[in-house]
Amino acid sequence: MKKKFDPFKNLVLDEYEQEIEDNLPDFLDLTPLPKKELNRLSRMAKDTLLDLKKDKNMNIRVSKITIAKLKKKAAKLGLGYQTMVGSILHQYANS
Repeated sequence: MKKKFDPFKNLVLDEYEQEIEDNLPDFLDLTPLPKKELNRLSRMAKDTLLDLKKDKNMNIRVSKITIAKLKKKAAKLGLGYQTMVGSILHQYANS
């Protein structure tokens, strides 16, 4: 059986890196997950992405004043107004 390459075998941490490692919380387990659990979490992540996929358009009529105000508020947040409107609708639908 071919030996698996371990890139961390001869790893030497500098002082800063060692300090970080020494101060990691005890509950933070960095051991690799079993393949079965990794596959399960991977499937869940893919399902979530499919659920969040934006694949439907919605057309609504809104006054020019409302659009202008939405654009102004979105600009203050550093967002596109359509992104902000989509976020507002998402929050409302899920509350």
